[in-house]
Amino acid sequence: MRRALLLPLIVLALLAAGCGGGDDEEASTNPGAQTASCEKDQLELVNAGQLTIGTDNPAYPPWFGGEEMKPWKISNPASGEGFESAVAFAVAEELGFDRADVNWTYVPFNKSFAPGPKSFDFDINQISFDVNRAKAVDFSETYYDVNQALVANKGTPIADANSIADLKNAKLGVQIGTTSYRYITENIKPTQQPSVYDTSNDSIAALNARQIEGIVVDLPTAFYIVAAELDNGTIVGQFPNAGGTPEHFGMVFEKGNPLVECVNKALRALKADGTLAQIRQEWLADKASAPVLT
Repeated sequence: MRRALLLPLIVLALLAAGCGGGDDEEASTNPGAQTASCEKDQLELVNAGQLTIGTDNPAYPPWFGGEEMKPWKISNPASGEGFESAVAFAVAEELGFDRADVNWTYVPFNKSFAPGPKSFDFDINQISFDVNRAKAVDFSETYYDVNQALVANKGTPIADANSIADLKNAKLGVQIGTTSYRYITENIKPTQQPSVYDTSNDSIAALNARQIEGIVVDLPTAFYIVAAELDNGTIVGQFPNAGGTPEHFGMVFEKGNPLVECVNKALRALKADGTLAQIRQEWLADKASAPVLT
């Protein structure tokens, strides 16, 4: 009698597992993601009916564009211009949001991936995926693979560097909390400790004041610094990926936010139909090439 009752239950359990297997497998690509509906009216949002996107201020080209508009400095994330602004709006559209329903909010770089509740649905701000950061927040899949690069002033000894070995005695600088610092300490390994600054502006000021010899930043940002922030700047070169694994940018979410999987689906769609490649071509095509320092 007990066996007769158990058989239907086992069959029902197997059927249920078979129906839900696809979603579970997809959700497992991000340990923090939860299976949830990606219908717009079912999304768990910071502000109902609005997609709230965080980024730092100033908002630098080529990641953001448009004319400066308070409270934003240098560029305006809400313009839709610049690589990350265009990507964010494309993702928002995939999720069903009109441009008027997208709200941008200021989030300092270091706070974006700090533990705790978030004031944004996701943050997009050249934030490289890192296993330690991923303990506190969830990351989307990559929307851009990036190399680190070295910026210096023309006419200085470091400007003639052709290899990482040429940088062993250099005094370098970075913004706090960036993967650039780790690249210096783990791969360049200069004899002098790199200087760390609160903001990108602070590191640029230190370079202009000759307090440091060079700044390590991601390559597209290096192009902006040379074009707009330095009177005599040059991109010395870009660095190869450490260990052959591409460093990549991901959107950042509060830990366990089910929205991450919906954004991943949107990114996959944008990659599949060529939209992401078109955005990259428009905003970064002339900002992704420099000699490689090996």
